[in-house]
Amino acid sequence: MNISHGAAVASLSDKSEFPSFSRTVSNFNSHALGLTRLAMYFGWTWLGIISSDDDYGQLGSRSLRNSLITAGGCLDFQETVPRTNARTKLMQIIETIKRSTAKVIVVYVSKKNIVPIMEEISAHDIMDRVWIISDTCTVSQEAFNKKMLETINGTIGLAHHTMEMVGFQDSVYRIHPLTQQDDIFIKPFWEKAFSCTWANSSMKNSTLIANGRTSFCTGEEKVQDLDVSLFNIYTSVLASRAYNALYSVAHALHDMLTCQNQRGPFLNGSCVDILSFEPWQLLHYVRNVHFKTHAGEEVFFDSNGDPPVEYDILNQQISDVGALSCVKVGSFRTAAPKGKEIMINDTGIRWNGAINGSTALLRGAALRLNFGDRGSVNQNLRKCNLAICIKCSESQWASDKRDRCIPRLPEYLSFEDTLGVTFSAISTVCTLITATILCVFLKYRETPLVRANNRELSYLLLLSLMLCFLCSFIFIGQPMGVSCRSRQIIFITVFSFCISCVLAKTITVVIAFSATQPESRLRQWVGSRIPTFFILVVSQVHILIDISWLGTAPPFVQHNIKFAKDKIIIECNEGSIAMFYCMLGYLGLLASVSFIVAFLARKLPDNFNEAKYITFSMLAFTSVWVSFIPAYVSANGKYVAAVEIFAILCSSAALLICIFIPKCYIILLRPKMNTKDYLMGKKNVHNC
Repeated sequence: MNISHGAAVASLSDKSEFPSFSRTVSNFNSHALGLTRLAMYFGWTWLGIISSDDDYGQLGSRSLRNSLITAGGCLDFQETVPRTNARTKLMQIIETIKRSTAKVIVVYVSKKNIVPIMEEISAHDIMDRVWIISDTCTVSQEAFNKKMLETINGTIGLAHHTMEMVGFQDSVYRIHPLTQQDDIFIKPFWEKAFSCTWANSSMKNSTLIANGRTSFCTGEEKVQDLDVSLFNIYTSVLASRAYNALYSVAHALHDMLTCQNQRGPFLNGSCVDILSFEPWQLLHYVRNVHFKTHAGEEVFFDSNGDPPVEYDILNQQISDVGALSCVKVGSFRTAAPKGKEIMINDTGIRWNGAINGSTALLRGAALRLNFGDRGSVNQNLRKCNLAICIKCSESQWASDKRDRCIPRLPEYLSFEDTLGVTFSAISTVCTLITATILCVFLKYRETPLVRANNRELSYLLLLSLMLCFLCSFIFIGQPMGVSCRSRQIIFITVFSFCISCVLAKTITVVIAFSATQPESRLRQWVGSRIPTFFILVVSQVHILIDISWLGTAPPFVQHNIKFAKDKIIIECNEGSIAMFYCMLGYLGLLASVSFIVAFLARKLPDNFNEAKYITFSMLAFTSVWVSFIPAYVSANGKYVAAVEIFAILCSSAALLICIFIPKCYIILLRPKMNTKDYLMGKKNVHNC
């Protein structure tokens, strides 16, 4: 179980891949949605994006681009500042900005890249742009010179919503390296915060470095004296998120401790021992926590393990004395009533030179962005639609007019499809029929016909056939990591067990007839030991193949966008196709051996020789799976699963009909034939 306070990658919300992951920080998609709603609030539909060459910049800007396009926005440019040769690329980006007609530019870069980018922008006197900083107010004022502050002034952006952590301030102010010498992080923090170096381990003496530029730490420095813009204990995002993560676990443990028997969340209302519990049990409590912090912040997790999405909208403003401050001018909350997700105090915003006059002018796109008259705005929008071609993401496809990206529809064999409903109904009916036949065999278990061909094997075979019919359900529904890894394994395991039972019955028939001959050595093999041993050996071989498959190249979920332009085919990739056909080959080998043995034994003397029925069943079974291979290879999309389900149902029904229906006919409709004399072929019973 993991509760992260900093991982924002959107894919971590996929519970099929990360079932035990939760977090107290919103993901990139939520952040991108907030920035998009901010832009759309002011009508900014013509934008540029600058991103950093790291996970934060690339993943975040990709989500932002998709979100903007979906909302009806357009991009004039999207540039990336590389990790190497950044100076050269920055010059190119500056020229792009100067040529661009986009007056609103989103700077989606990590904290360490903000300063060099804004420094270069300010050096070229680019003052006629509105800057949206993806993670605003994260850099101290000391990092900016006066020219850069003029550029930063008026920027707007999002910051994770934080509230005061009661008692945290006092705890931080008590930090001191002399009283907490065991804490390895305090000394480096002290040196960085106070720009000093510890002289020795005693940390008491202090002198100046020979060059006079660096002093030694004395231990008399005070955390209270730190500049709040450098060390803001009220709005420390990571500390706040870690605080919520820790309290989530604490509340989960408290709920576990106060659980009352008969009212617990587990089987039969049971609880767990607080001193001995499994991680998944704690995960259950963590996923269901819902509490408020001392500051009134609501903490809980949704079905994806994500927290409530809430961002503060901050405007960086320069005061008359030159101090940089971050002013909260609004908020974005997805849990708010519809239409009120984003709330902004327009009058509290201080803009830079890109916008003239008061914020009252922000109600018209042409006035807001200084594009000129509305005709020039329309010209810019036409440029977006006609001249700028933005590649749609893999989850989208371009419309016929190539003017927008349309989300692809997911497709898989679901329980709502006609095929899914049909297969589900057939599987259910066949399972009930098999269960009914098993009940008939149990009721007439002492009759000669049931006893003649090893009734224990008949019971096992019927049970395995029931599982074979039920196997079709795991091929229906949206493929997920667990289902993809297990469905072929379960299917082949059940079928190999089923065929091993058939083969064991065939061998039993041969041994039984051969043992009736005088002085036959096979008498000692008559009984249930040989079939049981045979089934165990066959199953062990199959288990070894399963382990090899899962250990080398297990199946996984695959999103196929090549089959249809407007659909995403969600399917299971078998991982190793060689292992898949190896499993089918092993199943075919068992079926072939069973067919050959039954065929050779079909003429043994008996009025009810089971071998001939097994011969027909194996012939039908083999025919189905031989036909399956070309159909499986040529099928696409959801029909791949449909072909396999069809083969499973047909082959299982063939075994059931050929082996057990004739017996049921005699047991239920011709009871006079269900006698030992008739089965032995005595003539005096033929006219019964």
